[in-house]
Amino acid sequence: MNEFEKDVQYKGNDVVDSIKGFTFSFLFFFLIFAIGVVISFIGQ
Repeated sequence: MNEFEKDVQYKGNDVVDSIKGFTFSFLFFFLIFAIGVVISFIGQ
């Protein structure tokens, strides 16, 4: 048997994963917003 098939249960914490997901998505949309603001100021 393959050693990876012995224990297939995920050991990570769901709270930590949800915090990571929220943080990365927030930073992604904030980066898009910041780029838009910079372009807006350049266009004036």
